[in-house]
Amino acid sequence: MTRATLPAEARLHRPSEYAAALKGRRAARGAFFIISAIPAVATTAGEPACARLGMVIAKRFAPRSVTRNALKRVIREAFRARRLTLPAHDYVVRLQSRVAPVSLTELKRTARAEVDAHFERIAR
Repeated sequence: MTRATLPAEARLHRPSEYAAALKGRRAARGAFFIISAIPAVATTAGEPACARLGMVIAKRFAPRSVTRNALKRVIREAFRARRLTLPAHDYVVRLQSRVAPVSLTELKRTARAEVDAHFERIAR
């Protein structure tokens, strides 16, 4: 069984990659997040394309850095767990609404449930 890690080739790095993915179709939308996706391009080394992740967590929606970092960790972990079952697309998860002032534990639980549901729907 292959380990479900999150290597560098499974992440978006360049602003142009983010811009292209954000212009793509909206794959999922929920209370917190919008996930945009475009088909991934195969690498120049001839390796097959894989699912890649990018995140946009704006300071205006999550003013505290602790909140932004917690959301990023939750999204990365949810993606890491499902990466091998997702179609080979470039995904950008974007925070779309202001985060309510709740405990970090509750926020993580809610965000993980939503992101898991989105990735489950995309994987089908």
